[in-house]
Amino acid sequence: MTKILSMLQTMDRVTSAQSDDEELVEDAAFLCGQDEAEYRNHGASVRANNSMEDQEISLTEPSPPDSSPDEGAVPNTRLPPLNHPVPPLPADLQLPPDLENLYRYGKPLAPADARGESGTVADPEEEELDEETRRQRYVQSDISPEEYDRIAWHIVGSHFAERGLVRQQLDSFDTFLEHDIQRIVDDEFPAVTVVQELDYKKLKHDEQPITVTWKFGQVYLSKPQNWEAGTETVVSPPQDSRLRNLTYSSAIYVDISQTIDRNNKIERRHYGKVYLGKVPVMVRSKFCLLNSRAVKGRQGLAELKECPLDPGGYFIINGCEKVVIAQERMAPNQIYVHHSTIKKYEYSAEFSSVVTNSSRPPCKLSLHIHRPKKNIDMTGWEVNLGRSVVAILPNVRHPIPVAIVFRALGLEEDGSILDRIVPSTRNPHDQEERTLFQPSLVDGELFRTQELALNFIGNRAAAPGAARKERIRFAREIIRRDVFPHVGLDDNSADKKRWLLGYMVHQLLATVLGWRAVDDRDHYGNKRVDLAGPLLRTVFRRLFTRMVREMKMTVQRHINRRNTKFDLGVTIRSRTITDGLMYALSTGNWNDRGYSGESLTGITQNLSRLTYLSTLSHLRRLHTPVNPDTRLAPPRMLHNTQWGIVCPSETPEGMSCGLVKNLALMAYVTVGSTPLQEFLDSIEDYFSPMADFDPEYLLTLTKVIVNGSWVGMTTKPTNLVRLLQLRRRTSGRNISEYEISVSRNLWSREVRIFTDAGRVCRPLLIVDEERQALSIKRLEMGILEEASPNYGWKELLTTGMIEYLDVSEEETAMIAMHPRDLLPNNRRRKIGDVNATVKYTHCEIHPSMILGVAASIIPFSNHNQSPRNTYQAGMGKQSLGVYSTNFNERMDSDCHVLYYPQKPLVTTNAMMHGVLKFDELPAGINCIVAIASYTGYNQEDSVILNQAAVQRGLFRHTRYRTYSAIEAQDSRFRKQEEIGKLDFKKLTIEDRVSCEDTAYAKLDDDGIVELGSRVSGDDILIGKTAVVTVADNFVQGDRREKKVDLSVKMRSAETGHIDRVMITDSPDQERFCKVRVRSVRVPVMGDKFASRHGQKGTVGIIYPAEDMPFTANGIIPDIIINPHAIPSRMTIGHLMECISGKAAALTGDDDGYGTPFSTVDLTNQPIDPSVAHVPDKVGKIAAVLREKNFEAFGNELMLNGHTGVKLSSPIFIGPTYYQRLKHLVDDKIYSRNRGAVNVLTRQPQEGRAMGGGLRVGEMERDCLISHGASLNLRERFMDCSDAARVHVCNKCGLICIAKLKTNTFECKGCRRKHGVSQVVLPYSCKLLFQELMSMGVAPRIFMSDEPLPTILPVGKDGGAKV
Repeated sequence: MTKILSMLQTMDRVTSAQSDDEELVEDAAFLCGQDEAEYRNHGASVRANNSMEDQEISLTEPSPPDSSPDEGAVPNTRLPPLNHPVPPLPADLQLPPDLENLYRYGKPLAPADARGESGTVADPEEEELDEETRRQRYVQSDISPEEYDRIAWHIVGSHFAERGLVRQQLDSFDTFLEHDIQRIVDDEFPAVTVVQELDYKKLKHDEQPITVTWKFGQVYLSKPQNWEAGTETVVSPPQDSRLRNLTYSSAIYVDISQTIDRNNKIERRHYGKVYLGKVPVMVRSKFCLLNSRAVKGRQGLAELKECPLDPGGYFIINGCEKVVIAQERMAPNQIYVHHSTIKKYEYSAEFSSVVTNSSRPPCKLSLHIHRPKKNIDMTGWEVNLGRSVVAILPNVRHPIPVAIVFRALGLEEDGSILDRIVPSTRNPHDQEERTLFQPSLVDGELFRTQELALNFIGNRAAAPGAARKERIRFAREIIRRDVFPHVGLDDNSADKKRWLLGYMVHQLLATVLGWRAVDDRDHYGNKRVDLAGPLLRTVFRRLFTRMVREMKMTVQRHINRRNTKFDLGVTIRSRTITDGLMYALSTGNWNDRGYSGESLTGITQNLSRLTYLSTLSHLRRLHTPVNPDTRLAPPRMLHNTQWGIVCPSETPEGMSCGLVKNLALMAYVTVGSTPLQEFLDSIEDYFSPMADFDPEYLLTLTKVIVNGSWVGMTTKPTNLVRLLQLRRRTSGRNISEYEISVSRNLWSREVRIFTDAGRVCRPLLIVDEERQALSIKRLEMGILEEASPNYGWKELLTTGMIEYLDVSEEETAMIAMHPRDLLPNNRRRKIGDVNATVKYTHCEIHPSMILGVAASIIPFSNHNQSPRNTYQAGMGKQSLGVYSTNFNERMDSDCHVLYYPQKPLVTTNAMMHGVLKFDELPAGINCIVAIASYTGYNQEDSVILNQAAVQRGLFRHTRYRTYSAIEAQDSRFRKQEEIGKLDFKKLTIEDRVSCEDTAYAKLDDDGIVELGSRVSGDDILIGKTAVVTVADNFVQGDRREKKVDLSVKMRSAETGHIDRVMITDSPDQERFCKVRVRSVRVPVMGDKFASRHGQKGTVGIIYPAEDMPFTANGIIPDIIINPHAIPSRMTIGHLMECISGKAAALTGDDDGYGTPFSTVDLTNQPIDPSVAHVPDKVGKIAAVLREKNFEAFGNELMLNGHTGVKLSSPIFIGPTYYQRLKHLVDDKIYSRNRGAVNVLTRQPQEGRAMGGGLRVGEMERDCLISHGASLNLRERFMDCSDAARVHVCNKCGLICIAKLKTNTFECKGCRRKHGVSQVVLPYSCKLLFQELMSMGVAPRIFMSDEPLPTILPVGKDGGAKV
């Protein structure tokens, strides 16, 4: 199959042998599997047999205004004709009968009665043509828009079948293990040398210092494993790590070659596979056990107790599933011109230079131009002073005039500097730019030589008092290492740095003159996304450097003692890498300065397992490193370059709105697997270095910029762009070339090529630019419809049907929304005042692919108000369902499983087709929902539930909570921990967890609660004791052993049954126990429910079925919502889902007709004329309802359940998919009388879990004050909180010492032992007074013998007496 498609598509798209470019011919021949001569002969035969020579496509493009055509471009380079003869079917390729007939005869076989005697399709017109012509005509014919609609979701399905939803995470981690670790080991320390520190007092006259040198070699990775009891190695699957709280990791080893030089005697040693440490393994990556050949399909995963639908893409650290959140950052090695934040400068240009695959921090260079200043000359006229440009270099304290920087780089003449900025003076604009730069040249007039310029920089960079030579050397080192280090770190790269600095100055001056706009920092082409691979690479590089430093210290101690017999492998502290990686992944603290200069925190999070949808969404999350407290609007706004890259609906509410985003469904993040130097070598024939050209002629050339580095100029930009596009579309030999991005800017004469990691790209259909038709022909359509396993997403890429485009290249493409836009009548557009015909280059696979995971389950989302889709994207991740098929084998800390989840009646194609697996792991129920005002209990977003439906199991679910304990040994002050039955004779009441003996009654003989028993709040689940060492109260300085109770008890206010008990051992042979408690949750008043359109509400009342309204057919609604929820929120999709669900229930159709941005095709019959005025979607649904004898728009007459009287208005009723959210009354309802208090303030504890009190806050206090309820206020804030008795001296007002048992008092302030009053006040107030006294502030409380009047007497004049 692949051979046929490769031969067809390469001859259809690869440059023919007529091209004068030998490299193109060679590449084309290689792609077709032929040698060069054979390919030329085949191309000649194709052209000789072609009769449509005038439709050949020219590679030349129109030149921009005021520019000349490409010098050296191939003038007559053409592609082969599109209707070339189809090659014969290879003999060794076996096709299914239908596909073979499609290939040979141009059509599938018709039924037997429709065939002639020969067995082929009986078509009189086609029988006149020979078989070859008929086959050629049909196979190469274009498909219509209607035919594309049939295969669009086959294309989407093939994408997710092969790549899934977390492929970017898996590819990134695989690249880290396969390439990055080895590259770090090779590049960071090519050779490590340690020299003996000599003791000259003991040194012999002929003795030489000992030198030890070692090199790291090949890195090896084992299977994921654990060491049991520290010795035995056992292969550990992911499920074992989850249950036993282990880390799913693999050991890494390295070969080391050591050389010891002792008195010129060389001794060499080789250490094979030395253990370095353990690196956590991402689940479902290449190195995961679940991807081994031994695990075959779903059955193999089921044997390992894994969920077949689990996408992977996360780590297991100490039994917890951790996901690495992708981090956005600004793209390095690019020029950003913006308005300066420094007052004296007007514009700034920044360049953050980052060396690829290096641990060096980014080197930031910035240019600033002063604001214009005006002065009054001697004649009284205003004169504009010059606006000079200054540079701020890395490690330089003060700004440097940019002319001095040019001279430090070796350009001493003013003309040479101007040539690097403005190469030509032909254009009047060029002269204006030169004039603007003249003041900058004047600033550097006194430093005309390179040595003077270096000395000027060294004065502002080196240490004070340094010698001139030292200053020059220091400045030269800054220029070499810190100025554009990505261009090169040797002296030969100075010319490239001069050109790049001149280009940077040109961009700044062009912005000042208004020729270009400032750069948009929120443009997604200016951003990169760091996945697990790059983030782990930075941590591993830092840890490996630390480990080598520790090795050097250990080796230094050995050789200083003249010991050369040591084992180098023993000097490696493997815990450095193991513990460092585990700490980073478990806490999310990277302890590394990112590109923003701030420490990276919150990189990893616990994977959400509430529902399958929340898991998928969490794995595709993006985070913008901006402080949520800052009220910056631009980073939060939806940018137009995020189309198809970021979901427009899925973002949280509140401070993180717009900062936490999710990738669109088909968006992919590049991993940068293409070696840069190898790539440059492959295209070096298409560009030349800048030194080969005279600056006067550079305006006629095109710059070639690769990953931000200006590598040269080209006279053949068209050929270069087309070559890279052809290599990308037909690169079956190198899958990494799909990530290469190439874009040509005609106005700035640039060809920008990107191969780096972190660019977000998306797949698009390729459009034949000349014929304005899709590259997919009928042959591929037939294969896709047959869903052939031999033809998948990779074949679509390698045969030039689809390609990935990033944001930078997407801006140079013209993308059609649907193939129908390619029709001639639809391509005519009015652009300004001109009627033009649009020429497309690409086409969307489907418009709904702009949505993310959570927004893709919303049917008819394009008919809803935008905020409602955002609300549902958040609530869909809180809905309860089946989060995993192996939930019964897992022991998650907190999870929910719905009893009777249902697949929605109204679906989207993204929910089906193997994308979101919502049909296999749903999270909701199809309910009969009526929209009516009924009895007033569904006001303000309340809903009414049917009690009979609830009793039948509607939205009933189980909640699982897991408790665990381990027998930890030899901790600091604790030892001999033991899980078992408690001996109350050895435990005092103070040392026990619970004072009630009944709390321990449910423990079995082994000290663990019995399986199946019912437990409630504060019941002991796991009995555990420990012998601790405490201070002896009787003998000072001595310590004694004491047994204490460390039992694990049930959470208060929770009940349930013991569902599962697991007892095992840790790798350190410590006994380990987990207990899972099961509790059944039934919908009650106050529980939260929501539809898929943001229509959320809580249960207002649950009516018996006989009190609910019912239709004439006896249909009783399960849920009644209020009609006022619809108009203001404009959720038209909710209404459309209701009538679509009714139509689907009547017809049995579930073909995903709720897909947004698509048509509904429920019936082939014409639309009923009575509903012809409504939109197409609603009209087709209404026609089905009318055909099934229902009202066209979903209204039905209903009867009152209380009286039996017909309701005055028809009620809109039908099936709607509803979700039960995790916000449950049983988990939130709380009240208390007495309970725990804070030890310091003696106020009630905060929080339900701590048994705390209910907080009366400031708003509640203001409400009580407004009602004048002063006594109630006092009761809430003091009597029921922290009322305390305090004794105060009547003379000085300070707090006294009171001994109530002996009835004695003493005031430390005035030394009085009488005249003391008792005052009741909040203990926190008393604590505040004492804290103030500790700081030297004496608050005093003065007492009065006369009580204050409650009512002030009123005088004769009407005023109160004071």
